[in-house]
Amino acid sequence: MAVPRNNMYPSPNDQGQIDHGDIGQFDLKIISRIIGEDKRPPSGLPAFGIPQPTQTKEEVFVHSIFESCMFKSTASCVMGFALGGAFGLFTAGVDPMSTMTTETPTTRMVLKEMKNRSLSYGKNFAMIGAMFAGTECLLESYRGKSDLANGTLSGAIVGGVIGFRAGLKPGIIGAAGFAAFSAVIDYFLRHS
Repeated sequence: MAVPRNNMYPSPNDQGQIDHGDIGQFDLKIISRIIGEDKRPPSGLPAFGIPQPTQTKEEVFVHSIFESCMFKSTASCVMGFALGGAFGLFTAGVDPMSTMTTETPTTRMVLKEMKNRSLSYGKNFAMIGAMFAGTECLLESYRGKSDLANGTLSGAIVGGVIGFRAGLKPGIIGAAGFAAFSAVIDYFLRHS
């Protein structure tokens, strides 16, 4: 009794040889069998490097949220608050008497000083982080480039706004100082 052949495999001719013209069809049937009818190999893969699969709609959505200026500003605000709080806690532990009276400090007074200084530093760092990250992201979106100028211009804008609260001259000095600091840090981070 003859075993029925699956039409997926090429059938040999009368001499037992497989016609090589059917090999391409054979490969497509195997790929279709392994991958399935609904799935297709990703298109648009780079011609060099490690091929990356195309992203699903959900991955594109999450990526767009993480790349949004609102998310970057909020994340910088939260991280700035945490860093400022830790920095305030450290400085209050090193110099707890800076804002207290001349009386002998109690534990309650020291803890209150640590809390107040941590909150103060945290709010300042949060504000600066949110302003800088938001300004840099907006400049990057507007210019369409990610280069050293974005951080420098953002530093000048944020430093100028913060310094301008004290007057025009402090605003100019703040803009120049913050821009120079931002340029140095950005250059160091890009080239290290």
